[in-house]
Amino acid sequence: MTQEAFLRAHDRLRTYDPDRSFGPWIRRVGANLCLNNIKQRRLITLPLEEELEGMTRKVSERPEAAQAHAERAQIIRDAILALPGHYRAVIELRHSFEMSYQEIAETLNIPLSDVKSHLFRARKTLAERLSPDV
Repeated sequence: MTQEAFLRAHDRLRTYDPDRSFGPWIRRVGANLCLNNIKQRRLITLPLEEELEGMTRKVSERPEAAQAHAERAQIIRDAILALPGHYRAVIELRHSFEMSYQEIAETLNIPLSDVKSHLFRARKTLAERLSPDV
């Protein structure tokens, strides 16, 4: 996804306004690409997945503990993938890409209040889905 975002940004460089900051513009290109993928319901590799796999290896050298942790990580990934697109987008931008609320609002072109609301609801939904399993 990152490579595709940079390729699209390069192709659309003529639309960039040099009077504005480059960071929000290129994040918007990447966010649009991700949102389009979510809408098409194609599964994408999440940065979170790599982090969870790394944690699985660190949990224990005992195979059964590592397997249990891998199963919990899969449940979390599945819960995130099951979120509606607008909730999933804010969760990933906040927790995977460590963006501030303001950066998320600018990237997704939505009001700051919507970012806060979407994050609250997404976290609540994840908690409800994960509480009996995790």
